Amino acid sequence: MVGGYEKIEEAVTGGYKKIEKAVTSGYTKIEDAFVARYLAKKGETVAEAKERLKNASSK
Repeated sequence: MVGGYEKIEEAVTGGYKKIEKAVTSGYTKIEDAFVARYLAKKGETVAEAKERLKNASSK
């Protein structure tokens, strides 16, 4: 009986992790596109723009 619950637990946890990864990945792609299009300065990478914005908001 315990083994059956463990299998169900693994299946549920695994399914959740797959959904979480897909959602996070999709959000990151949208965020990067927005930063690249509207917030990055000329010649600045997305990572550099994110770091600049992060530093500016913490001041």
